[in-house]
Amino acid sequence: QVQLVESGGGLVQTGGSLTLSCAASGSFLSINAMRWYRQAPGKQREWVAAITRGGNTNYADSVKGRFTISRDNVKNTANLQMNSLKPEDTGVYYCNADATRATRVETYWGQGTQVTVSS
Repeated sequence: QVQLVESGGGLVQTGGSLTLSCAASGSFLSINAMRWYRQAPGKQREWVAAITRGGNTNYADSVKGRFTISRDNVKNTANLQMNSLKPEDTGVYYCNADATRATRVETYWGQGTQVTVSS
């Protein structure tokens, strides 16, 4: 099994910054792509950002230029640096990762961390 644990959420004012972290642990050969999703109250979960093992990144248009995803392949962690936060960034943020285990690639989710941006 693979466990993903997020941390770093909290309450911040509009325009503020937060950094979320995701740590992968358990039994795997490698962690491949890592992603962040978020879910606002009453809305569907939406993709926010992704990073490949090689460091290529991609962002949702709503966060482009404000959020930065990074990773450490030795520590099997991924961070999401969030700047210029807006109330619409409020939600539960989930880490998602593809792990290679034996001959299979499996996708895992973390439990989520709450981000609240006050206006």
